This record gives sequence, C-alpha cells and structure tokens, in this order.
Amino acid sequence: MENNNPIINKVATSDLITLDLEDFYPKVDITDFDLKDFLFMGLVLKEKDFRESLKTLDWNKYYNKNVAIYCSADAIVPMWAFMLVAVNLSGVANYYRFGTSEELIEDLFFQTLKNIRPETYRDKKVLVKGCSTKEVAASVYVEVARILLPHVKSLMYGEACSNVPLMKRR
Repeated sequence: MENNNPIINKVATSDLITLDLEDFYPKVDITDFDLKDFLFMGLVLKEKDFRESLKTLDWNKYYNKNVAIYCSADAIVPMWAFMLVAVNLSGVANYYRFGTSEELIEDLFFQTLKNIRPETYRDKKVLVKGCSTKEVAASVYVEVARILLPHVKSLMYGEACSNVPLMKRR
C-alpha cells in the first residue's frame, strides 16, 4: 500500500524559536596574567621585586586582549598586587578582571547577553539549545532563563526533537 502523503518536518514548521548560546560566546582574545610567575621561591611576593618586574614587562602582549588576573600558586598575595596589575593593564588591555579564564569568559558572556532584547521573545515558545561545541557555563544558562522568563510563553531546553519543558504560561 502506497502512502502519497508527503513527509512534513514539524520542527521546521513550528513557531518554536531556538536560542543557541554559542552564538553569544565571546569572540575575543583571552590571555592569563598569573602572579605565581612573580613569587619569590613560589611562596611570597616581594613588593620591590614585583614592582621592578612589572616595570620591565612587555605590556604590549596584552594589547587589546581580555586578561584574567589570578594567582595559581597556593600563596598569600596582597590585594594591592592584583590592583597594581590592573593599573598596568589599564589603557592596554581591552578588558581585565580578577579570576580565571573561565570566569572571564563567563563575565564576557554576561555582557553579551545584555544585548538580548527580551521583548523580541514576548509570548513566544523558546528553546535554549543544549548541545554546543564550546563549553557554556551553567550560570550562563541560568542567566538567559532569568532574562527570558518574564517574557516568553514557554521555555524549553535541549534540541527541537527532544527537549525538556521548563515553563509554560497558560
């Protein structure tokens, strides 16, 4: 018995809007500034030596980059040391913050998410895509939910063919 009915892609014809967070992934150069490289015997920061090292450092390698400032060694580093690095990066780096590269990416992600115009999604069915080729922190998913929830008709997570419903307004 032949079936003359054409196959219909219900996903393609639905009013579902897919939001791929990878589209908001920061597209910038990121580099680290690890203070462990400036510690005496890997344990302590000597102010005079540290200041001298910063004076002779080639800051151009941070030009227009986004810099994560941290210390990976288990050492007590005074707060002013991180601030002094920031002073030197000012006017050189595009953006800098205290924390790891992952935290910097998360911060930049949040800045990019501020560009979402939530009214665009008013009363729409929105699917936040679950799979991506780049690592997306859980905090980013939570933030996009926070941004969209007051506006959307329904919010889902995953893929169009297999999603997890999160919220639906009646």
